[in-house]
Amino acid sequence: MLSFHKIQNSVSYYRNLITDEIEEQSLMKPQITIRMETEADIAAITDVTVAAFKTLEISNHTEQFIVIALRAAKALTVSLVAESEGQVVGHIAFSPVTISDGTRNWYGLGPVSVLPEWQRQGIGKALIQEGLSRLRKLNAKGCCLVGHPQYYRKFGFENVTGLVHEGVPQEVFFALSFDGHFPQGYIMFHEGFKANGQQGASPDR
Repeated sequence: MLSFHKIQNSVSYYRNLITDEIEEQSLMKPQITIRMETEADIAAITDVTVAAFKTLEISNHTEQFIVIALRAAKALTVSLVAESEGQVVGHIAFSPVTISDGTRNWYGLGPVSVLPEWQRQGIGKALIQEGLSRLRKLNAKGCCLVGHPQYYRKFGFENVTGLVHEGVPQEVFFALSFDGHFPQGYIMFHEGFKANGQQGASPDR
């Protein structure tokens, strides 16, 4: 289960993504390729994740360990990088969630990271859109996340009565159904979200 501190981290970074969206139209959009991660990207993904959260005062800076733990558990169902001229500048992860009513094929979004110097250019938005598209192609039933209310509604996410993440304020917990059906009960994110770098796993470097 995500701690409330972790939830605060997520909300704060998603607020940065809102700024990306608001200001992206005033900037020249770079040539960006969105693709699945490869083994050669692993170190760069760690670097991007660390850099994206480094200056956030409320972050406990474990997001890179979450990605590493999800990868080690083979729970990165969709792991996309944003690349420009051979440089990885962004990353997004989607991993399976467990729902108390037994509904299957739902996934959690996050972490999502963009290098600070590449923010405010719509890269986070592009990663989210492509990730959701790929989940649909995998016949996923839906996706959920903890995020900022003003940002994720534009992707179709909504607060769903009866679908909760324990300890998370309902106004920052969102779900998007791909088939029109919303499960009911408690959602649990993958155990990898508890990773803090002290579990004895070696980093992917």
